[in-house]
Amino acid sequence: MTPDEHLELLRTEGLRLAAMPADALGAAVPTVPGWTLERVVRHTGKVHRWVAATLAAGPDAPLAPGDDVESLPRGPECLPAYREALDAVIAELSAHDFDRAAPTFVGPGTVRFWARRQAHEVAVHRVDAADAVHAAGGGAPESVDARGAADGVDEWARLMLVRALPEVPQALHGKTVHLHGTDTPDAEWLLGFGPDGVHVEAGHAKGDVAVRGTAEELLLAVWRRRPLAALEMFGDVDLAHRMVDAARI
Repeated sequence: MTPDEHLELLRTEGLRLAAMPADALGAAVPTVPGWTLERVVRHTGKVHRWVAATLAAGPDAPLAPGDDVESLPRGPECLPAYREALDAVIAELSAHDFDRAAPTFVGPGTVRFWARRQAHEVAVHRVDAADAVHAAGGGAPESVDARGAADGVDEWARLMLVRALPEVPQALHGKTVHLHGTDTPDAEWLLGFGPDGVHVEAGHAKGDVAVRGTAEELLLAVWRRRPLAALEMFGDVDLAHRMVDAARI
């Protein structure tokens, strides 16, 4: 996906999150123990504020701690405050060349890093919010765009999985996992694990275990929002579970 497409995904998912019902703010998120809809909204909005402030500070500024950012208000006012934070981060991302340097939590990067990260941050948390509403008696969550979900799986593998496993557990050494998105072209990855880290290759290849599902199903499973058992798996099923368990962030 291009950075402009990431911004469109961010806008779509962010507006869905901003439109969550105020009377469900106390609803619990089934897949994130201890979280409520309100906490999802306030957390995501604070992340938007942090990213907007980071980009506004300029490419040479150090990455400020997220805790330094003002929190969103509690109660129903968190929803309009979230919408303001969403608009602000989209405006800030749009104001810069996507290749402009920017600090990130994994070292020097560019504005395009943040466009992608914010898009997928919101997509997953919007599902959290919608799950809470659904569990409280509301409608089922809307689907994440398939192409966006596939890009989210790619980001999870290349950024989050690698970051979560600076030292790969011995039990994963020499093992490979094949992820296959069944509804999106080119949504296949081979993940390899060894003492030197995690290696990610795009494309079809045989792994010790193959995990198949729609791009959205894969995205939500690797982020532990849906059970892996709901997907098709062939081979060493326990390996897939060990990978996801090891990748907690």
